[in-house]
Amino acid sequence: MCRLLAYLGSSIYLKDILYKPEHSLIVQSYQPREMTSGVVNANGFGVGWYHSQKDIEPFTYKNILPIWNDVNLPNLSRYIESKCILASVGSATSVQGVDFVNCQPFNYQQLLFIHNGGIENFRKTLHRKIPSILTEDFYEIINGSTDSEHIFSLLLSHSQINKHRPPEYALRSTLLTLLEMAKRYQVQASLNVIFSDGNRLIASRFATSSPVPSLYWIRNDPAFPKSVIIASEPLFIGNWIACPENSIISVGEDCEMQIEQI
Repeated sequence: MCRLLAYLGSSIYLKDILYKPEHSLIVQSYQPREMTSGVVNANGFGVGWYHSQKDIEPFTYKNILPIWNDVNLPNLSRYIESKCILASVGSATSVQGVDFVNCQPFNYQQLLFIHNGGIENFRKTLHRKIPSILTEDFYEIINGSTDSEHIFSLLLSHSQINKHRPPEYALRSTLLTLLEMAKRYQVQASLNVIFSDGNRLIASRFATSSPVPSLYWIRNDPAFPKSVIIASEPLFIGNWIACPENSIISVGEDCEMQIEQI
């Protein structure tokens, strides 16, 4: 079970969102409050961000070390500034392995993607089933062994099939496909995801059964004006709102939000 966060709004330094909050992602890596499985998130991490002025593909920084042991990130976070940031700290299962190719965020062209949750007995159940329904382009981009990367590839496949529809439609189709597969193979799946093109955030809080992993949002907090933050756990004291279970959350360029039930 991972911890994740996403930020969209006025340009900030990475340190402001990664290190300054009292219950930051750094703290959540060793002292999470709301994880439904696991104790710490010490199996690698990753941060993705978009250039503040140029419309180019996003950047990522990843490491297989626990985030608290990375000596480069504190200095980088004082230098890097962005309007859109996604980050994740990982808690790997024994069968997935801690490897750079398994660290989130995953990216494809303009998109960044992070996932919190998991598919039960993934290697024995949907590991071969998901690739069998992908379009060829997105079968070939899978480099690692995680359920998260397979879910991302399925989302990309649905996006290609439904390229004239909004991205929320592709996410809904992905979740419903995984729900049907989970029922067919009698496994549980928890599917909190966030993805972005640098201008919008699209997220889900979804699981095939309870408990659904936690996910919160906050908008225009005084410490982060003109912004929306989505996170597994509140980063600081404020007017955090729990995302409804089994919902899709959309954040536009103007930080307006829409929430729809699945």
